[in-house]
Amino acid sequence: MAVRIRLRRIGKKKQPQYRLIVADAASPRDGRFIESIGRYNPRVDPPLISVDEERALSWLRQGAQPSDTAKSMLVKTGVWEKFSGEPAPAAVAASEAVAEEPTEAPEPEPTEAPEPEPIAKAEDDLSTTSAEGEDTAAADETAT
Repeated sequence: MAVRIRLRRIGKKKQPQYRLIVADAASPRDGRFIESIGRYNPRVDPPLISVDEERALSWLRQGAQPSDTAKSMLVKTGVWEKFSGEPAPAAVAASEAVAEEPTEAPEPEPTEAPEPEPIAKAEDDLSTTSAEGEDTAAADETAT
């Protein structure tokens, strides 16, 4: 007889609540079960997850296989870590991120902004050109 740890839906329409149960793999979702070892209520914020740790560990040691959802609940409550001896994936990622961060952040190198060209010099060049053009135009008018 293959034994599974899985969720059993209870509650009214549009108001789901679940029980974490141990059941024969061949029995239907809401059918016969061996033992209820926890509960899950997704309608509250944050979702309520409670697991009888001793009973869950006992069933896992006897060979009960959790469904994917049940396993994620066991990971969140810390039961899976106690059973398998390996830390939860989120805890591993967080500890690696902490290990990779240097203790002191290096100071950024100062960047020098390029010096802008003097605007007055460019205006002087334009004014000389326009003044010469005006002088030439005035000279042409007097010649005619």
